Amino acid sequence: MRVAVIGAGVMGLSTALCIHEQFHGLLPALHVEIYADRYTPHTTSDGAAGLWQPYLSDHGDLQETVWNKETFDYLLGHLGSPAATEMGLFLISGYNLFTQPVPDPSWKNIVLGFRNLTPKELELFPGYSYGWFNTAMVLEGRRYLPWLSNRLTQRGVKFFHKKVESFQEVSGNVELEQSRHSPVLAWRRNMQQLFAQGVDVVINCTGVRAGELQPDPELQPGRGQVIKVLAPWVKHFIITHDIESGIYNSPYIIPGSELTVLGGIYQHGNWNEENSAQDHKTIWESCCRLLPALQVIHNYGHGGFGITIHWGCAMAAARLLGSILQEQRLAQPRL
Repeated sequence: MRVAVIGAGVMGLSTALCIHEQFHGLLPALHVEIYADRYTPHTTSDGAAGLWQPYLSDHGDLQETVWNKETFDYLLGHLGSPAATEMGLFLISGYNLFTQPVPDPSWKNIVLGFRNLTPKELELFPGYSYGWFNTAMVLEGRRYLPWLSNRLTQRGVKFFHKKVESFQEVSGNVELEQSRHSPVLAWRRNMQQLFAQGVDVVINCTGVRAGELQPDPELQPGRGQVIKVLAPWVKHFIITHDIESGIYNSPYIIPGSELTVLGGIYQHGNWNEENSAQDHKTIWESCCRLLPALQVIHNYGHGGFGITIHWGCAMAAARLLGSILQEQRLAQPRL
Protein backbone atom coordinates (compact mmCIF):
# COMPACT_ATOMS: atom_id res chain seq x y z
CA MET A 1 0.00 0.00 0.00
CA ARG A 2 1.23 3.47 -0.90
CA VAL A 3 0.31 6.32 1.46
CA ALA A 4 1.16 9.93 0.63
CA VAL A 5 1.18 12.52 3.44
CA ILE A 6 1.18 16.13 2.28
CA GLY A 7 2.65 18.52 4.83
CA ALA A 8 5.63 18.31 7.21
CA GLY A 9 4.51 20.27 10.25
CA VAL A 10 3.63 18.55 13.49
CA MET A 11 0.41 17.12 11.99
CA GLY A 12 2.02 15.66 8.89
CA LEU A 13 5.05 14.11 10.57
CA SER A 14 3.12 12.70 13.53
CA THR A 15 0.46 11.23 11.24
CA ALA A 16 3.08 9.54 9.10
CA LEU A 17 4.81 8.07 12.15
CA CYS A 18 1.57 6.89 13.76
CA ILE A 19 0.47 5.15 10.56
CA HIS A 20 3.83 3.47 10.08
CA GLU A 21 4.01 2.31 13.70
CA GLN A 22 0.51 0.85 13.62
CA PHE A 23 0.43 -0.79 10.21
CA HIS A 24 3.93 -1.68 9.02
CA GLY A 25 3.67 -5.09 10.73
CA LEU A 26 0.28 -5.78 9.16
CA LEU A 27 1.21 -4.46 5.72
CA PRO A 28 4.76 -5.50 4.81
CA ALA A 29 4.43 -3.61 1.52
CA LEU A 30 3.44 -0.34 3.22
CA HIS A 31 5.19 2.66 1.69
CA VAL A 32 4.76 6.06 3.34
CA GLU A 33 5.88 9.21 1.54
CA ILE A 34 5.92 12.82 2.78
CA TYR A 35 5.62 15.79 0.43
CA ALA A 36 6.16 19.38 1.58
CA ASP A 37 7.71 22.63 0.44
CA ARG A 38 8.57 23.60 4.03
CA TYR A 39 10.41 21.39 6.46
CA THR A 40 11.78 22.10 9.93
CA PRO A 41 12.95 24.70 10.93
CA HIS A 42 10.72 26.63 8.51
CA THR A 43 7.25 25.44 9.53
CA THR A 44 4.63 27.09 11.71
CA SER A 45 5.16 24.33 14.27
CA ASP A 46 8.81 25.34 14.72
CA GLY A 47 7.86 28.79 15.95
CA ALA A 48 5.18 27.70 18.39
CA ALA A 49 5.81 27.92 22.13
CA GLY A 50 4.54 24.35 22.36
CA LEU A 51 2.42 24.53 25.52
CA TRP A 52 -0.15 21.75 25.72
CA GLN A 53 -3.38 23.63 26.32
CA PRO A 54 -6.58 23.48 24.29
CA TYR A 55 -8.92 26.39 23.73
CA LEU A 56 -11.02 27.44 26.69
CA SER A 57 -14.11 25.94 25.11
CA ASP A 58 -14.47 23.05 22.70
CA HIS A 59 -18.10 24.10 22.04
CA GLY A 60 -19.30 20.73 23.28
CA ASP A 61 -17.19 18.74 20.82
CA LEU A 62 -16.50 15.58 22.82
CA GLN A 63 -14.34 14.12 20.05
CA GLU A 64 -11.99 17.08 20.34
CA THR A 65 -11.63 16.47 24.08
CA VAL A 66 -10.82 12.80 23.40
CA TRP A 67 -8.10 13.75 20.89
CA ASN A 68 -6.66 16.25 23.35
CA LYS A 69 -6.52 13.63 26.10
CA GLU A 70 -4.95 11.03 23.82
CA THR A 71 -2.22 13.52 22.94
CA PHE A 72 -1.62 14.45 26.59
CA ASP A 73 -1.41 10.81 27.65
CA TYR A 74 0.95 10.01 24.76
CA LEU A 75 3.30 12.82 25.77
CA LEU A 76 3.04 11.97 29.46
CA GLY A 77 4.13 8.44 28.60
CA HIS A 78 7.32 9.81 27.01
CA LEU A 79 8.08 12.23 29.82
CA GLY A 80 10.26 9.84 31.82
CA SER A 81 11.96 8.33 28.79
CA PRO A 82 15.50 9.07 27.57
CA ALA A 83 13.91 10.61 24.46
CA ALA A 84 12.13 13.41 26.36
CA THR A 85 15.01 15.88 26.15
CA GLU A 86 15.57 15.18 22.47
CA MET A 87 11.85 15.65 21.85
CA GLY A 88 11.84 19.02 23.64
CA LEU A 89 9.34 17.69 26.18
CA PHE A 90 9.10 18.78 29.82
CA LEU A 91 6.59 19.52 32.56
CA ILE A 92 5.58 23.10 33.31
CA SER A 93 3.12 24.72 35.69
CA GLY A 94 1.43 28.06 35.38
CA TYR A 95 -1.49 30.43 35.47
CA ASN A 96 -4.55 31.22 33.36
CA LEU A 97 -5.88 34.66 34.27
CA PHE A 98 -9.29 36.29 33.74
CA THR A 99 -11.02 39.53 34.63
CA GLN A 100 -14.22 37.68 35.58
CA PRO A 101 -15.30 34.19 36.64
CA VAL A 102 -15.59 31.66 33.82
CA PRO A 103 -16.66 28.01 33.64
CA ASP A 104 -14.00 25.35 34.14
CA PRO A 105 -12.55 24.04 30.86
CA SER A 106 -13.31 20.61 29.44
CA TRP A 107 -9.66 19.65 29.95
CA LYS A 108 -9.53 20.31 33.72
CA ASN A 109 -9.33 16.57 34.44
CA ILE A 110 -6.69 15.95 31.78
CA VAL A 111 -3.97 18.26 33.11
CA LEU A 112 -2.30 17.71 36.46
CA GLY A 113 -3.33 19.50 39.65
CA PHE A 114 -5.99 21.81 38.22
CA ARG A 115 -7.34 24.27 40.80
CA ASN A 116 -8.68 27.80 41.17
CA LEU A 117 -6.29 30.56 42.19
CA THR A 118 -6.38 31.84 45.74
CA PRO A 119 -6.89 35.55 46.53
CA LYS A 120 -3.24 35.72 47.61
CA GLU A 121 -2.10 34.39 44.23
CA LEU A 122 -4.31 36.84 42.37
CA GLU A 123 -2.54 39.70 44.15
CA LEU A 124 0.48 38.85 41.99
CA PHE A 125 -1.46 39.89 38.89
CA PRO A 126 -3.16 43.29 39.29
CA GLY A 127 -6.20 43.68 37.06
CA TYR A 128 -7.13 39.99 37.13
CA SER A 129 -9.74 38.70 39.55
CA TYR A 130 -10.08 35.02 38.61
CA GLY A 131 -7.85 32.24 37.41
CA TRP A 132 -6.58 28.68 37.38
CA PHE A 133 -3.32 26.95 38.17
CA ASN A 134 -2.28 23.61 36.70
CA THR A 135 0.63 21.56 35.45
CA ALA A 136 0.87 20.62 31.79
CA MET A 137 3.70 20.07 29.32
CA VAL A 138 5.71 21.98 26.77
CA LEU A 139 6.64 20.23 23.53
CA GLU A 140 9.01 22.46 21.58
CA GLY A 141 8.45 22.14 17.86
CA ARG A 142 12.04 23.05 16.96
CA ARG A 143 13.14 19.85 18.73
CA TYR A 144 10.09 17.64 18.25
CA LEU A 145 9.98 17.95 14.46
CA PRO A 146 13.62 16.82 13.99
CA TRP A 147 12.92 13.95 16.40
CA LEU A 148 9.90 12.87 14.36
CA SER A 149 11.88 13.23 11.12
CA ASN A 150 14.67 11.02 12.45
CA ARG A 151 12.20 8.36 13.56
CA LEU A 152 10.57 8.38 10.13
CA THR A 153 13.93 8.19 8.33
CA GLN A 154 14.90 5.18 10.44
CA ARG A 155 11.68 3.50 9.33
CA GLY A 156 12.39 4.08 5.67
CA VAL A 157 9.81 6.80 5.08
CA LYS A 158 10.68 8.89 2.02
CA PHE A 159 10.72 12.69 2.01
CA PHE A 160 10.10 14.83 -1.07
CA HIS A 161 10.83 18.56 -1.00
CA LYS A 162 8.24 20.05 -3.32
CA LYS A 163 5.12 22.14 -3.16
CA VAL A 164 2.15 20.02 -4.11
CA GLU A 165 -0.18 22.13 -6.21
CA SER A 166 -2.72 19.35 -6.69
CA PHE A 167 -3.27 15.92 -5.21
CA GLN A 168 -2.32 14.06 -8.35
CA GLU A 169 1.21 15.49 -8.32
CA VAL A 170 2.27 12.98 -5.70
CA SER A 171 1.44 10.10 -8.01
CA GLY A 172 3.31 11.05 -11.16
CA ASN A 173 3.54 13.59 -13.92
CA VAL A 174 -0.16 13.92 -14.55
CA GLU A 175 -1.35 17.15 -16.09
CA LEU A 176 -3.49 19.18 -13.73
CA GLU A 177 -7.00 19.76 -14.93
CA GLN A 178 -8.04 23.37 -14.47
CA SER A 179 -11.66 24.36 -14.36
CA ARG A 180 -12.70 27.92 -13.56
CA HIS A 181 -16.33 27.01 -13.99
CA SER A 182 -16.37 23.98 -11.68
CA PRO A 183 -13.40 23.72 -9.29
CA VAL A 184 -15.14 21.00 -7.28
CA LEU A 185 -15.62 18.88 -10.42
CA ALA A 186 -11.98 19.41 -11.40
CA TRP A 187 -10.85 18.41 -7.91
CA ARG A 188 -12.87 15.18 -8.05
CA ARG A 189 -11.42 14.27 -11.44
CA ASN A 190 -7.91 15.07 -10.23
CA MET A 191 -8.42 12.75 -7.26
CA GLN A 192 -9.53 9.98 -9.61
CA GLN A 193 -6.34 10.48 -11.62
CA LEU A 194 -4.28 10.39 -8.45
CA PHE A 195 -5.60 7.05 -7.30
CA ALA A 196 -5.28 5.69 -10.82
CA GLN A 197 -1.51 6.31 -10.60
CA GLY A 198 -1.02 3.97 -7.66
CA VAL A 199 -1.50 6.05 -4.52
CA ASP A 200 -3.97 4.26 -2.28
CA VAL A 201 -4.45 6.95 0.37
CA VAL A 202 -3.64 10.67 0.45
CA ILE A 203 -3.57 12.42 3.83
CA ASN A 204 -3.85 16.19 3.63
CA CYS A 205 -1.91 17.84 6.50
CA THR A 206 -1.22 21.17 4.80
CA GLY A 207 -2.72 23.34 7.54
CA VAL A 208 -3.90 26.76 6.50
CA ARG A 209 -2.85 26.09 2.89
CA ALA A 210 -5.26 23.18 2.57
CA GLY A 211 -7.70 25.41 0.73
CA GLU A 212 -5.28 25.55 -2.19
CA LEU A 213 -5.71 21.80 -2.71
CA GLN A 214 -9.46 21.53 -2.37
CA PRO A 215 -12.31 24.05 -2.14
CA ASP A 216 -12.72 25.20 1.45
CA PRO A 217 -13.83 28.86 1.51
CA GLU A 218 -14.35 28.82 5.29
CA LEU A 219 -10.67 28.08 5.96
CA GLN A 220 -8.95 31.28 7.08
CA PRO A 221 -5.57 31.99 8.68
CA GLY A 222 -5.17 33.18 12.24
CA ARG A 223 -1.98 35.23 12.13
CA GLY A 224 0.10 35.37 15.27
CA GLN A 225 3.45 36.85 16.20
CA VAL A 226 5.79 36.12 19.10
CA ILE A 227 8.96 37.46 20.68
CA LYS A 228 11.55 35.07 22.10
CA VAL A 229 13.71 36.41 24.92
CA LEU A 230 16.36 35.06 27.28
CA ALA A 231 14.67 35.13 30.70
CA PRO A 232 15.76 32.06 32.68
CA TRP A 233 14.19 33.46 35.86
CA VAL A 234 10.69 32.95 34.41
CA LYS A 235 9.58 29.52 35.65
CA HIS A 236 5.79 29.48 35.11
CA PHE A 237 3.59 30.11 32.09
CA ILE A 238 1.16 33.02 32.38
CA ILE A 239 -1.75 33.16 29.94
CA THR A 240 -4.28 35.98 30.12
CA HIS A 241 -7.72 35.85 28.56
CA ASP A 242 -9.92 38.64 27.26
CA ILE A 243 -13.32 37.11 26.60
CA GLU A 244 -14.42 40.04 24.44
CA SER A 245 -11.37 40.18 22.15
CA GLY A 246 -11.19 36.41 21.66
CA ILE A 247 -8.37 33.88 21.81
CA TYR A 248 -4.72 34.90 21.95
CA ASN A 249 -5.50 38.63 21.82
CA SER A 250 -4.14 39.30 25.27
CA PRO A 251 -0.60 38.78 26.58
CA TYR A 252 0.91 35.40 27.36
CA ILE A 253 4.34 34.31 28.59
CA ILE A 254 5.55 30.72 28.12
CA PRO A 255 9.03 29.65 29.26
CA GLY A 256 10.92 27.22 27.05
CA SER A 257 14.01 25.13 27.63
CA GLU A 258 16.23 28.04 26.56
CA LEU A 259 14.08 31.02 25.55
CA THR A 260 10.83 32.46 26.85
CA VAL A 261 8.04 33.10 24.33
CA LEU A 262 5.98 36.27 24.56
CA GLY A 263 2.78 36.67 22.60
CA GLY A 264 -0.70 38.04 22.43
CA ILE A 265 -1.58 38.62 18.78
CA TYR A 266 -4.36 36.90 16.83
CA GLN A 267 -5.50 38.38 13.50
CA HIS A 268 -8.20 36.38 11.75
CA GLY A 269 -7.90 36.37 7.97
CA ASN A 270 -4.44 37.99 7.85
CA TRP A 271 -2.11 36.10 5.47
CA ASN A 272 0.92 38.30 6.12
CA GLU A 273 3.93 36.22 7.23
CA GLU A 274 6.23 39.18 7.90
CA ASN A 275 6.95 40.51 11.38
CA SER A 276 5.10 43.69 12.28
CA ALA A 277 6.91 46.38 14.28
CA GLN A 278 3.59 47.51 15.77
CA ASP A 279 2.69 43.97 16.84
CA HIS A 280 6.17 43.59 18.34
CA LYS A 281 5.63 46.76 20.36
CA THR A 282 2.18 45.64 21.48
CA ILE A 283 3.45 42.25 22.64
CA TRP A 284 6.47 43.63 24.44
CA GLU A 285 4.64 46.38 26.29
CA SER A 286 1.70 44.21 27.33
CA CYS A 287 3.94 41.36 28.52
CA CYS A 288 6.13 43.75 30.49
CA ARG A 289 3.05 45.13 32.22
CA LEU A 290 2.00 41.58 33.00
CA LEU A 291 5.44 40.57 34.29
CA PRO A 292 7.65 43.60 34.96
CA ALA A 293 10.64 41.33 35.67
CA LEU A 294 10.96 40.94 31.89
CA GLN A 295 12.22 44.50 31.59
CA VAL A 296 16.00 44.77 31.48
CA ILE A 297 17.84 48.03 30.86
CA HIS A 298 21.04 47.39 28.89
CA ASN A 299 23.90 49.74 29.77
CA TYR A 300 27.08 48.23 28.35
CA GLY A 301 29.35 48.33 25.31
CA HIS A 302 31.20 51.54 26.15
CA GLY A 303 34.59 50.26 25.09
CA GLY A 304 37.55 52.00 26.68
CA PHE A 305 35.78 55.23 27.57
CA GLY A 306 33.49 54.24 30.43
CA ILE A 307 34.92 57.03 32.62
CA THR A 308 34.23 59.56 29.89
CA ILE A 309 30.60 58.60 29.27
CA HIS A 310 29.44 56.94 32.48
CA TRP A 311 27.23 59.66 34.02
CA GLY A 312 25.38 60.43 30.82
CA CYS A 313 24.59 56.73 30.36
CA ALA A 314 23.61 56.42 34.02
CA MET A 315 21.15 59.29 33.58
CA ALA A 316 19.73 57.63 30.45
CA ALA A 317 19.26 54.37 32.35
CA ALA A 318 17.50 56.27 35.14
CA ARG A 319 15.15 57.89 32.61
CA LEU A 320 14.30 54.47 31.19
CA LEU A 321 13.56 53.22 34.68
CA GLY A 322 11.31 56.24 35.20
CA SER A 323 9.40 55.33 32.04
CA ILE A 324 8.93 51.77 33.29
CA LEU A 325 7.65 52.99 36.66
CA GLN A 326 5.27 55.38 34.93
CA GLU A 327 3.89 52.56 32.76
CA GLN A 328 3.37 50.46 35.86
CA ARG A 329 1.42 53.27 37.54
CA LEU A 330 -0.73 53.69 34.45
CA ALA A 331 -1.45 49.96 34.42
CA GLN A 332 -2.66 49.93 38.03
CA PRO A 333 -6.46 49.79 38.41
CA ARG A 334 -8.02 52.93 39.80
CA LEU A 335 -11.01 53.09 42.13
